[in-house]
Amino acid sequence: MKAEAKSEKLIKDFKTLARDAEELLKATADDVGDQAKEARERLAGALETARDSIEQMEEKVIAGAKIADKTIREHPYESMGIAFGVGLLIGVLVTRK
Repeated sequence: MKAEAKSEKLIKDFKTLARDAEELLKATADDVGDQAKEARERLAGALETARDSIEQMEEKVIAGAKIADKTIREHPYESMGIAFGVGLLIGVLVTRK
């Protein structure tokens, strides 16, 4: 679950960054300098690459969640046993001095 939450936060952060970059591109659209034009082109390319990466990451997160759900549904008692064992192990490690 922790990795899934991190993935979701990363996706959210990427989307925020992409939105901010798009706003920056729109705000500087009137700047006709060669350097500004080149920078906008690079930023647009980086945005497209980031969007592709976000889509791939979202697909992987969704696929992982579906696999985990399917496994838990097919093996509910084994899943509970593993969760219990991991919880017990964490509890022992936390209470050690």
